[in-house]
Amino acid sequence: MIDIHCHILPGIDDGAKHMADSISMAQSAVAQGINTIIATPHHMNGAYNNYKTDIIAGVQQLNDTLQAENIPLTILPGQETRIYGDMVTDLENGDLLPLNETSGYLFVELPSGQVPRYTEQLLFDLQMKDIKPIIVHPERNRELIENPNILYDLVSNGTLTQVTAASVNGNFGKKIKKFSLQLIEANLTHFIASDAHNITSRGFVMQEAYSVIKHKYGASAVYWFMENAQYMMDGDLVIGEPPERIRTKKKFGIF
Repeated sequence: MIDIHCHILPGIDDGAKHMADSISMAQSAVAQGINTIIATPHHMNGAYNNYKTDIIAGVQQLNDTLQAENIPLTILPGQETRIYGDMVTDLENGDLLPLNETSGYLFVELPSGQVPRYTEQLLFDLQMKDIKPIIVHPERNRELIENPNILYDLVSNGTLTQVTAASVNGNFGKKIKKFSLQLIEANLTHFIASDAHNITSRGFVMQEAYSVIKHKYGASAVYWFMENAQYMMDGDLVIGEPPERIRTKKKFGIF
């Protein structure tokens, strides 16, 4: 199993605090059946900046440590970048890091409460540079929950999305779980990933999420998400079913 979103690199964001934490997370991941993790530290989110060259160096150091500890887990480089206006320029300058470095897929994080007005244009501009943007955890964005048509439009125009395993399980509450399942049903998400930060409050829980998905949508849905992670990691094309609109109940009046 491949986990494409994880904060396992030590001491650089709000994930693993030190190498001992990284080792514990690696052991937990292996117990979940994960053999490959894309390390995606926060970047440009107002609290943490982690640039391409530093991440690649950190990944190499962690892989060396895991090999010395005989932990059968491979770490690949990635980055979780908060959306900002100069992303295309900084990508060209070598500051931004696509997933697995050469895949052509790039994580884009939206603010938790809203979708910036320039989002649609920026995601289009990235695609014009042959970069395939992936919006991380859209199910936890307040504006998208209230107006899912915004996400429908973005996905219809070529943007991909990744839902967090813990959201599918209900760890972030019933409302976010419901919206996560609606995204799956409407073909508005393409990847399931852990977004793990530790082994306690923000663990991997990938097996649990895939169990929920298998129960509701069948084994084929699980295989589809797993295959997408492989395709993305290899730089191959990820294609989903055509997106559908999520029907929302009107709040006022009788219709």
